Amino acid sequence: MVLQLLRLAVNYISPIFIVTSPVTSYAELILNMRKTRSSDGFSFDIPLIMLVACISKLFYWPGARYDTALLLQAGIMIVVQVILLQIALTNRPPQDKLGPASTNMPFAPARRDKRPYDFWQWRDARPYWLFIVYFSVVLCVLQVVFGTWAPYVNVLGYFALFVEAILPVPVIMNNHKNRSVKGFRLSVLANWLLGDVMKMTFFFLSESSIPWSFKLCGFFQW
Repeated sequence: MVLQLLRLAVNYISPIFIVTSPVTSYAELILNMRKTRSSDGFSFDIPLIMLVACISKLFYWPGARYDTALLLQAGIMIVVQVILLQIALTNRPPQDKLGPASTNMPFAPARRDKRPYDFWQWRDARPYWLFIVYFSVVLCVLQVVFGTWAPYVNVLGYFALFVEAILPVPVIMNNHKNRSVKGFRLSVLANWLLGDVMKMTFFFLSESSIPWSFKLCGFFQW
């Protein structure tokens, strides 16, 4: 009986949770930004990491044919992160209102936060969308050239999932450096933790075919 309930949870409940996790993880954060009309303290690296990872996972699917729930999650996550990025960019506070400890990266005034070519710290919104478009176009070209060639598929899969696995790193570094969690919602952290538990359970106990790239990068994220 217990095994049957566990099998039911893994094969039917976990996929539903995985597919809906992009919305449940970031809905409160998006609504809070709209309510306060400010993205001060928000790490713009979150949408960067998730968009790069999930777009890559979409192109990984033709060669890996991993579970449909994971594919749907990647697609929904892209939509959610595009909305999150748009709202964050729209509601950036004016530069003169940011203190030295602000984690609002596009307006971070400290020189130590400068990146080469101001990557992902642009003050104009257009470069953000151009980067996403260019990145997608590059993957389209690579897909045409390499298709389902196994070495390319494997590299792309590990790249996508490794990028996703480092999601908490910039948040932790920013919070530690600034000694503040301003702009970071506890609901996001709670959904990250619960989501990781559900994903790891699904990866190893599901009857679906789950590539090892998901499992190994899931371990790394833990």
